[in-house]
Amino acid sequence: MDVFRTPDERFEGLPGYDFEPHYREVDGLRLHYVDEGPHETGGSSASPAEPPRMKGRQIVCFHGEPTWAYLYRAMLGPLVEGGNRVICPDYTGFGRSDKPTDRGWYTYDRHLELLGALLEGLELSDAVVVVQDWGGPIGLRWAVENADRVGALVILNTGIFTGRVSKGFMAWRDFAEKNPDLPVGVVIQGGTTTELPEEVVAGYEAPFPTAESKAGAAQFPLLVPTEEDSPGAPEMREVADALRRWEKPALVAFSDTDPVFPFPRAGERFIEWIPTVTEQVKIEGAAHFLQEDRGEQIAGEILRFLD
Repeated sequence: MDVFRTPDERFEGLPGYDFEPHYREVDGLRLHYVDEGPHETGGSSASPAEPPRMKGRQIVCFHGEPTWAYLYRAMLGPLVEGGNRVICPDYTGFGRSDKPTDRGWYTYDRHLELLGALLEGLELSDAVVVVQDWGGPIGLRWAVENADRVGALVILNTGIFTGRVSKGFMAWRDFAEKNPDLPVGVVIQGGTTTELPEEVVAGYEAPFPTAESKAGAAQFPLLVPTEEDSPGAPEMREVADALRRWEKPALVAFSDTDPVFPFPRAGERFIEWIPTVTEQVKIEGAAHFLQEDRGEQIAGEILRFLD
């Protein structure tokens, strides 16, 4: 299997992003995650390889397409200052994680397996799972399958893909299929209300210097089930069913100008499913990548929710 590893110098000097990288080897691939906030040092009997345990809440942030941990940089500061440990993993094929160059290698199940192995080593308990875009199908599935380690959900601009898609999505899917050298910066800029500075756009493009490095990002749209019996659709229906039985706290917050997951209907789906949610928070003046447009505000909503 051919694997692309983005050179470290691509990540030097990114605006607002000076977090120390952390890595774990999973099935021969190096996976990256950000891990910021208060920790306890292990006891005298702890193995040197054992990760330190956290003093307060653990918040795990799942990114979407075609982003990486950089998306959560504006939220990290306030969440950590609130006394929390914040973990932002990069999926295989994204960010500082290794990138297999064969698009056919990427599947929904494989993303779950590798990410699950990464998180398994972090000894999570009572974790707060934050999801957006493809982070929803991945993060919510991980959450319901590991409910004993999850204490709450935070759901931002996402959906559970069970076979029904819009014409707009099909146009995006066709574009991604025909353009393996995905214009990541253009995609990000088009999904924000904020006019992003060139250096911020470069931050999103940093992991993807070549067409072969974009295999995972280019394949993600093709993994969305377009029919009820498409790969991934049965598993996502199981996630939706599990959410109907979810008895722990959940926060639903969607932006008001996202054509992909329009307010209020997209968020209302989760209110219909999750018994512990009765309303959603409206994030005004933000588009699809609402963490970029209103990151500090969203962090504040999460802190109020946790209080």
